[in-house]
Amino acid sequence: MTTRSRPTRLLASVAAGALLLHGCAARQAQPVDVPATSSRPPAGTIAARPGRPGFVVAAPPGGRDVNTDDMTVEIARRTGFGLVVATGLSTEPGGPVAEAYAKRVLEAAQGPLRFYAEIHGDNRTECAGRIEIATVGVDRELALRLRALAELIRDAHLRANLEIQRLDVLIEPADVVAYRASGARRDDILRLTQRALHIELPRCARRDWRETYTAVLADFLLQATSLPVGR
Repeated sequence: MTTRSRPTRLLASVAAGALLLHGCAARQAQPVDVPATSSRPPAGTIAARPGRPGFVVAAPPGGRDVNTDDMTVEIARRTGFGLVVATGLSTEPGGPVAEAYAKRVLEAAQGPLRFYAEIHGDNRTECAGRIEIATVGVDRELALRLRALAELIRDAHLRANLEIQRLDVLIEPADVVAYRASGARRDDILRLTQRALHIELPRCARRDWRETYTAVLADFLLQATSLPVGR
């Protein structure tokens, strides 16, 4: 009998799990009533809509472009997660904006915050060629499973879009990422959730290939919620 290596078994397990999770996730997801792109909240506001209790996707204060906000709105629509979009605001850990934002996230969660995803746009002008995900409540083994899941979903979408660049996916603690969100972990909303993914998107994913990578992230987040909670 041939013995498969651990990486091969891991990938096969995730691949099989993804097929099962897709059916389960599709049954669980209910589209949330979110504003259309043309009705983006005005600058200086924190807009929130409830969705699946305990699950929230958000565009937090500071350092993003409008494409990031639009992607977040569409991901909420596709997944049925609660939605929070902070527009035209900057923040520092522990400040009044951060407190108001955390309050809105908890309102959208409608109770304990079980799963929280933040969508960020890094400020590099070039396409960095990778998506980086900092985490809370994720150990190395779970990060490897999440990365394999994200790569499978990405590749499935790109098979129908061969002109789009295949962006690498880095997920801590399995990978080293440039931004680890340590301040937010300590002071703000990330300290209140069981599991969080802080997703940094390069410019090309937000601008040139927004529709495809929005679909990739929506499928990934929906299926990631069904994986066992890490540490």
